[in-house]
Amino acid sequence: MGFFDFVKEAGEKLFGSGEAKAAETAPNAADTNAKAAAAIHGYITALQIAPADLAIEFDGANSVVTVSGTAPNQATREKILLAAGNVAGVVKVDDRMTVTVSEPEAQFHTVARGDTLSAIAKKYYGNANKYQAIFEANKPMLSHPDKIYPGQVLRIPPQA
Repeated sequence: MGFFDFVKEAGEKLFGSGEAKAAETAPNAADTNAKAAAAIHGYITALQIAPADLAIEFDGANSVVTVSGTAPNQATREKILLAAGNVAGVVKVDDRMTVTVSEPEAQFHTVARGDTLSAIAKKYYGNANKYQAIFEANKPMLSHPDKIYPGQVLRIPPQA
């Protein structure tokens, strides 16, 4: 539980930059925030990782997403947090989720320019050929091992 940091300009473009700016200052910020929260909720639901009690709130003034609900396991919890945070316009995710089955937590890695899953696997596991474990740990957000981008935050699961 706590806050996770993300790169505001990186990630899925679920709402326009004009909407994000409007949420900071508009008199109808509550409506704009609710629309952004609904877009993030819809994205997580589309990834088929949302628990039935998933709740999303968005604070456009601070670019913070609050996520609550009960995930079936730690891996799903982390994927939900990453899906919410890897959205353009989000700088922090406030994790208020619980899990049904406790498991060891993963590490997180923010992709830098020039990073590859193989290089990340070498850094964390000492073996570039273990990139597939990182790819699998980040499905369904990743559709291909070569489709990562600077600013994206990835799960690095504990070594098996």
